[in-house]
Amino acid sequence: MDKILRVDMGAEGGPKTRIEPVGEFAGLGGRAMTTAIVSREVHPLCHPLGAENKLVIAPGSLSGTAASMSGRISVGCKSPLTGGIKESNAGGQAAQVLARLGYAAIVLEGKPEGDDLYKIFINKDGVQVSVDNSLKNLNNYPLVEKLQGQYGERAAFMTIGIAGEMKLLAASIACTDPEKRPTRHCGRGGTGAVMGAKRVKAIILDDAGLKMRPPKDPEKFRDANRRFVEGLRKHPITGEGLPAYGTNVLTNVLNEAGAYPTNNFRTGRFGGAARIAGEVQAELEVKRGGSATHGCHRGCVIQCSGIYHDKDGNYVTKQPEYETVWAHGGNCGIDDLDVIARLDYLDDNFGVDTMDTGAAVGVAMEAGLIPFGDGPGAIRLVEEIGKGTPLGRILGCGAAVTGKVFGVERVPVCKGQAMAAYDPRSVMGIGVTYATSTQGADHTAGYSVGPNILKSGGNLDPLNPEGQVEMSRNLQIATAAVDSTGMCLFIAFPLLDQPDTFQALLDMIGAFHGVPVTGDDVTALGKSILKMERDFNTRAGFSKADDRLPRFFLQEPIPPHNVTFTVKDEDLDNVFNW
Repeated sequence: MDKILRVDMGAEGGPKTRIEPVGEFAGLGGRAMTTAIVSREVHPLCHPLGAENKLVIAPGSLSGTAASMSGRISVGCKSPLTGGIKESNAGGQAAQVLARLGYAAIVLEGKPEGDDLYKIFINKDGVQVSVDNSLKNLNNYPLVEKLQGQYGERAAFMTIGIAGEMKLLAASIACTDPEKRPTRHCGRGGTGAVMGAKRVKAIILDDAGLKMRPPKDPEKFRDANRRFVEGLRKHPITGEGLPAYGTNVLTNVLNEAGAYPTNNFRTGRFGGAARIAGEVQAELEVKRGGSATHGCHRGCVIQCSGIYHDKDGNYVTKQPEYETVWAHGGNCGIDDLDVIARLDYLDDNFGVDTMDTGAAVGVAMEAGLIPFGDGPGAIRLVEEIGKGTPLGRILGCGAAVTGKVFGVERVPVCKGQAMAAYDPRSVMGIGVTYATSTQGADHTAGYSVGPNILKSGGNLDPLNPEGQVEMSRNLQIATAAVDSTGMCLFIAFPLLDQPDTFQALLDMIGAFHGVPVTGDDVTALGKSILKMERDFNTRAGFSKADDRLPRFFLQEPIPPHNVTFTVKDEDLDNVFNW
């Protein structure tokens, strides 16, 4: 990965491409790359959907190699949802293919005049940017099917659905999985809207004729990868829980802990949780001929995804993740897995973030549009997004906009982005992450649920504010570094609990690049990324007042523990003081 592809979509006479050496960005991958380019080249006060914004697509530093779990791709820009810097990453095949093509990043710049839609095709012979208005108004599933007919089944696709074309603030970018289904999404922050503003409907990546990226020291690399995989397989979360039941194994865990946000964050336990839990979901998937164990990209050994079929054995969607099952399930009082699977499919097809969309539906329920628990009503609401109706455009812009339009006070967002499936009053560590993350309310930015609830990476009382700031700080630093490698974040469980597995990862990175890598190097990388992101957000107008939870989390005790969020403001202000 020694080159960067820049595509000026607003160039006179039509889009122009140029390929340049990686230069000052050498050695960076994933989030480190997207953050470095956006922070240096995008004006922090620009309009996110304007010509000044850039959409940066970067594979992880280990993507395209034989390293297990290295298939995450990062997309960065100024977010139209939060107004700050954004990095959103996803699995699927795009990262591996783009890395083998030798590109450290694709940067979409400028903005074309007119209504033409473009597609970008990249293979070993070069880059082609062409108008294809036959793709207009296609959603992700029919879009990818059409493109497969043109480019074959070997290619990987990054696409936007109708939500991206409409530039809705919760629009996502879909990445195809090994079965060429658009099921893996850079979902958070409205990256799909930025791609839509650039008038790029699809990026097609074909690595035919190319091989995996070779390590500097093949023997040490193979040995480190072997030890790394052994570590993943022997850990109870990555070796047992996630492969058997997927991420939705957390439903019963969080519900029992009293931290499962229900009916738009009114209570911490959901009476219907047992009917939508991962154990039930996995059994149903197998019974209907789907699968409870599936990798979202080749090289994944955790295999936490699956395939969901309907009662007649027909494909509906990939296995809905825990956060999706929660967003469209307990958060809306819905306990029907078939309804949730249908909503997951609609989200993927239209191209919207499942979490912000589910949160928006929950806010709409609070506003009285439909009652909590109304599954068919929730489907009708999400279908409005696909139709592009005024109501659909409101919901497709996420929970914050929906709350403002319908006059709802209780809106679970930070910096405009919806929270995920963990109540910050019952899991105070995740509350610190929600409040202070550079990305808005992003649970993955510092997954404090591990030490607070799962007792992985430590053991800290989730109901006590003491120690939560330090824990979130350390996890945010580590996560920023992991997001730069292309590695799936789930590797963090064995890395934090098993020193030999962490050392195996360091050895693997070192063997690939031919230089020793230490834990201090990882920490320094994470800090440097967060520093750039904080600096961008400050220049965009953010202040410590934006590092706060909505007031109702400090005022309304949540059953069953009847607690509020009690981490002090002055402590939140110290998260990034290291």
